[in-house]
Amino acid sequence: MDLHHFSDDPQISVFEPRPVRTPSERGPGRDWLNGPLVWAIDGDHQAMYLFPRDCPRILVWPTAKTSAADRERWFGDSPARIIAYVEWDWLERLRTTAIHRYDLPPDSFESLDDAGMWISRAAVRPTAVDTLSDLPAALRAQGVELRLTERLTHLRGLWSTTLHASGLRLRNAQDWS
Repeated sequence: MDLHHFSDDPQISVFEPRPVRTPSERGPGRDWLNGPLVWAIDGDHQAMYLFPRDCPRILVWPTAKTSAADRERWFGDSPARIIAYVEWDWLERLRTTAIHRYDLPPDSFESLDDAGMWISRAAVRPTAVDTLSDLPAALRAQGVELRLTERLTHLRGLWSTTLHASGLRLRNAQDWS
């Protein structure tokens, strides 16, 4: 199993557990997810983090429960594994920002059974780091089709479809709140 952490810092020697920067509603009994943890993403879902850190984005992909109608409506003839929506205002940063993908040993991690997310309650030393300087190419290599839009707000309905929808850094999206 391959686990990764993405950062704009190229020199992290140890990931120390820390609380999330912006706590969110986690549901009953899951407040601890806002507490001190080291977060990782598995290789199958790493496309969610192939963006500049604060870039608001929505990624969707089909699941075993996805209806043919939702697949046709949102994917059409696209052979993509994932569709990623980003606001036009972020395109230049997406083209010019480098990020760093850290490989993490899986020993202390436990799965959250949610879109490839894993957490560790202990400090973790990375085993390798790669600099990714062409994020559009990295997305393409992961089977992601990038779709640009003026705003992400018209995509709120994606969470009512049979597709999996993940929204990241939406607090930074225009007119989201």
